[in-house]
Amino acid sequence: MIIPVILSGGSGTRLWPLSRRLHPKQFLNLVNEKTLFQETIIRLPKETTDPLIICNEAHRFIVAEQLRQIKSKNKGIILEPIGKNTAPAIAIAAMNLLNEENDPTLLVLSADHLIEDDEQFDESIKIAKKISDKGKMVALGVRPHKPEIGYGYIKVDKSQENKYYNIISFKEKPNLTVAKKYLESRNYYWNSGIFVFKASTYLKELEKYEPEIFSICKRSLIKSTKDLDFIHIDNKTFYDCPDKSIDYAVMEKTKEGVVVPFLGKWSDIGSWESLWDSKSKDNNNNVIEGDVELSKVKNSFVHSSSRLVVVNDLSDLIIIDTKDALLVSSKYNSQDIKKIVNKLKKSSRSESDNHQKIYRSWGNFDLVDYSEDSQIKHILVYPGGTLPLLEHKKIVKHWVIVKGVALITCGDKVFQLKQNESTLIPNGVAHKLINLEKESLRIIEIQTGKYLGNDDIKRLEDK
Repeated sequence: MIIPVILSGGSGTRLWPLSRRLHPKQFLNLVNEKTLFQETIIRLPKETTDPLIICNEAHRFIVAEQLRQIKSKNKGIILEPIGKNTAPAIAIAAMNLLNEENDPTLLVLSADHLIEDDEQFDESIKIAKKISDKGKMVALGVRPHKPEIGYGYIKVDKSQENKYYNIISFKEKPNLTVAKKYLESRNYYWNSGIFVFKASTYLKELEKYEPEIFSICKRSLIKSTKDLDFIHIDNKTFYDCPDKSIDYAVMEKTKEGVVVPFLGKWSDIGSWESLWDSKSKDNNNNVIEGDVELSKVKNSFVHSSSRLVVVNDLSDLIIIDTKDALLVSSKYNSQDIKKIVNKLKKSSRSESDNHQKIYRSWGNFDLVDYSEDSQIKHILVYPGGTLPLLEHKKIVKHWVIVKGVALITCGDKVFQLKQNESTLIPNGVAHKLINLEKESLRIIEIQTGKYLGNDDIKRLEDK
């Protein structure tokens, strides 16, 4: 059997403002009803077992909830305190699974890719599995159909026609002239970032070429702790790990690297242009999402999250309107959005990291409106979810139940509230809320007071 290792630590900054650091593209339903992360789990070949997930610690509740939604079991969720690229992440996964299993074959996948030919994908993985059993490290190479400048390439040796080819070299993202030459030569494949190899093979090659990464990852895992499905690696040790991709750390150096071609449709959804390319379009080649009206517009992607967006006599644009940010960009330079997000980070703009909707272990909340002395939140509590016991010195709360039944503790009183019922939570009174029902609970929370800062919270109990 093959154990999938799902890498879900990316930040997806090129798809800002929909994708943000604390809720990146892999956790969004950009293409289908399911998120990219969920689609990655669902399409796993039949020959695979339950997956092992690797994600940023900040995304742990999103991962757990999205797995719950599709009823997916897993071999654990490894939490990274900081992203150190793919080589350390895969090393931690390989070490963890080698301890639990008898040298398993790993299928390493990114959680934010789009693959539309499941049968062809399954067949490529079967071929890769047989080759990896011989000690080879297999990279899935996608046959390019256009001169793409947003992907890395792998040059292969085609002197012997086979089901796989020896790797000559890895190539960085080229300019358009070089990409056209790659396409014409037919000796280059897009680097999909999908790999198949034995856990022991990867670790042996990593220790040979990057002993520091190997050593730090081993110590980080030895010092790890478990909490339900979560595996917390040692933060202090892992912070010193070099930041390197598997390509730089191992695949460019090893003599065991080969490419198995994948002939199906694949995309890493790495830009608004690539997302536009993957979606159905109207008669003018536009992708339209939300409340949008267009006139004399062609070849554009226009998305509205909450309000009417009207565009007149413009073409080849990306227009993404969210509750707190508006992006207007040329479609053909949408790769540069990452630079803009970096500027926002340097300016300490919260919009680079957060949506208005914030996720927690118990559910999520959306800041609907705010002023100096009041703010309104829409709160969703998962079945069995608990808002922790706390109190405020200055903030007064009003809870209105929109849907469901809430069990509320307020001081020494414990009572239930149903749909259309409400209660007042005075300042200085300990309170908490539990959803005991099998359906999600929806609440409107109105906060009032002269001070509404997040530091006006005294946590008395927090699971």
